[in-house]
Amino acid sequence: MKLSDLSAESLEKIKAVRWDRIIEKHEGPEDWESVLRYEQPDFLSVQGCPILLPVDKSHHSNITIIRCIWSIDNNSVTVFLSDTTYEDDPFFSGFMAVCDRLKGEEFFLAVLYHEWFIIERAGVFE
Repeated sequence: MKLSDLSAESLEKIKAVRWDRIIEKHEGPEDWESVLRYEQPDFLSVQGCPILLPVDKSHHSNITIIRCIWSIDNNSVTVFLSDTTYEDDPFFSGFMAVCDRLKGEEFFLAVLYHEWFIIERAGVFE
């Protein structure tokens, strides 16, 4: 799936959504309309599902999915990822996104995108 293939109606749905962020100490709500205007995002396939993150498509080759947690109804997913576009150090290349499926659509859209310091999972977890 490509962003350029979406209908005008689907793009308007995306533009109406706000998302939360904490990136490089900048925080607060953003809107998808600005992302579409100033960046070149595109869908990333995560476990076979198209997900739109607020990152430029040039990052995609540097993104590694670490873990996904799906909601019971499969309409929401929390994604932990590494994006080494600017930094190779795992402590500084981690991000997490909460993504929801838009009503009547087959794709997911990030509603939260935060930095996440990648740390090893403690041995006490399953």
